[in-house]
Amino acid sequence: MGNSKSGALSKDILEDLKLNTKYTEDELSIWYQTFLKECPNGKITMAQFQKIYSGFFPDTDPKEYAQHVFRSFDTNSDGILDFKEYIIALHLTSSGKTSQKLEWAFSLFDVDGNGTINKTEILQIVKAIFKMINEDELKTLPEDENTPEKRADKIWDNFGKKENDKLTEDEFIQGTLENNEILRMIQLEPNTIKEKLKRK
Repeated sequence: MGNSKSGALSKDILEDLKLNTKYTEDELSIWYQTFLKECPNGKITMAQFQKIYSGFFPDTDPKEYAQHVFRSFDTNSDGILDFKEYIIALHLTSSGKTSQKLEWAFSLFDVDGNGTINKTEILQIVKAIFKMINEDELKTLPEDENTPEKRADKIWDNFGKKENDKLTEDEFIQGTLENNEILRMIQLEPNTIKEKLKRK
């Protein structure tokens, strides 16, 4: 997508990113130069993304979760993240509006990409999140959500869904906005991980 051969960002992508993120032209140019140093061909593969993600969580296994995050950001499903997808991902997860973050969270949980979420998909993402929680933190989780299965059940129950029901994006966003319990349980990083990210 981007003008990855030269050191300059294409004007169209620059304008699009300025319009859709909080970043200025100078910030985007600096990000782009940094991006090209890390990824000279202007693209990040799944393996590179997992390696970068693993650096944030050395004591746990974030590979499966990183794979889901990568999938949710690879908007054109070509198996790589280009600069535009990377910056939009960064914006959404760090400073996007709550509704934007929840749209992204929906795409994360919609594992098969069919536009709805079922309980199996909730469990799949929750299992990946649990692999990123260290043993000490697992011991502090409430009894009714201290396994991936229990937490997935609790999330699903909070949405008021039956076992084989499906959630639309609107239901997911509305339900999460109206229920702090759901929001807390789908949080993507446990507290200790948030602290690690702040220190990076």
